[in-house]
Amino acid sequence: MDTDAVISFENVTLGYDRHPAVHHLSGPVRRGAGMAIIGPNGAGKSTLLKGIVGLLRPLEGRISVAPVVRGRVAYLPQASAIDRSFPIDVTGFVRLGLWREIGLLGRMTRARACRVQAAIEQVGLAGYERRSLDMLSGGQLQRALFARLVVAQPQVLLLDEPFSAIDARTARELASLFDEWHREERTIIAVLHDLEQVRAHFPETLLLAREPIAWGPTATVVTEAQLSEAHAHLIRFDEAAPWCDAPVDVQPPAPALDTEESSAGAARSEGKRPAAESGTAPRSRGEAA
Repeated sequence: MDTDAVISFENVTLGYDRHPAVHHLSGPVRRGAGMAIIGPNGAGKSTLLKGIVGLLRPLEGRISVAPVVRGRVAYLPQASAIDRSFPIDVTGFVRLGLWREIGLLGRMTRARACRVQAAIEQVGLAGYERRSLDMLSGGQLQRALFARLVVAQPQVLLLDEPFSAIDARTARELASLFDEWHREERTIIAVLHDLEQVRAHFPETLLLAREPIAWGPTATVVTEAQLSEAHAHLIRFDEAAPWCDAPVDVQPPAPALDTEESSAGAARSEGKRPAAESGTAPRSRGEAA
């Protein structure tokens, strides 16, 4: 096992009612990684985050979370999953980020209250402290969600489409938090659609099309050839195909110990899967012949 890994996938298959949405995923996510998950609609990106956080149990394989970060993983679902009718204002909502620290009956000290206020100001919501959630715009709600993450101070952040349906200015301002979290060596895994944001803020990318198509340095994964392969793979996916246990040979990036090793890791991740190149390996479950 990779001793620097905070999350490890071991031939993981995730799905619903034996219907696979992600399968044959193996590899580590290392401490301090900034990893984007990209792929066509229906590729299994959100499903993978649910598997990591424990909302979905693997149909096959295993997802391991390192003890050092267990209990310090924050999950930000899509904004549409937030119940905005809940009677709470912005300050109360952001205070929920202290849940693991103080629990239900813990004391709200002056220092903690200052942390909450500082987080609200950091995301640009000063003046909205008493505004209820149902009175916020989509961008303002997303700012409140990010403020809650700032207060929680997690070591691993799982973000599901954090910039969907918000304006470009809000997206830019919130994305700047990624750079701060990188400097603090927190691990960030985000489902994203905007490839420019991926290139600007995430050095590592996993390209999914129900199976991993490529996993490695963003510059070698986010290419026209790889993206076209992902779309083509999803089109070929056969819902009626028999179950297959053969793993997909996509290697995650190796740790960057030195320049020579980093170059080798990039070379391993820059092409298509070896099985697809040779054409001799058995097809994976769901890929039409």
